[in-house]
Amino acid sequence: MTHSAYKSAYIGIGSNLDAPINQIQQAIQELAQLPRCELVSASSLYGSKPMGPQDQPDYVNAVAHIHTELEPLTLLDALQQLEHQHQRVRERRWGPRTLDLDLLLFDQQYIDHPRLQVPHIGLQQRNFVLYPLAEISPQLSLPNGTSLQQLLDNCPLADLVQLAV
Repeated sequence: MTHSAYKSAYIGIGSNLDAPINQIQQAIQELAQLPRCELVSASSLYGSKPMGPQDQPDYVNAVAHIHTELEPLTLLDALQQLEHQHQRVRERRWGPRTLDLDLLLFDQQYIDHPRLQVPHIGLQQRNFVLYPLAEISPQLSLPNGTSLQQLLDNCPLADLVQLAV
């Protein structure tokens, strides 16, 4: 991949159904194989309580950093295709899922599209996104100039645990 054409993208990965650790490890391998994309790094896996309804299993989360030549909506389509291959079913908001892939950041771009909001809408409040993100890119700043460290200072670790796998 030519370095002038690529963009830096961060993808949040989550699962709480059908062997979540395997789902996430497989998804990271699949991200590395996406056309016109290159996996830069992936965080450790983290365990977290469900954000929405509590009548579901705990989640396993990670964040991947990729370089891509794809446009944001094309990348979103590729991520949704991976979710579909993992039998992702959207039954209810914040409900259980085999695989959830969220485009968190795309270079330093703001994207406000009916299908895609970047930076991801909940990024600043979600410890299961911020801590894995800090593990792989501690110096990262959002497009508005807010540093990742500033966000972490206002987002407690709470019940988030790093998993040994």
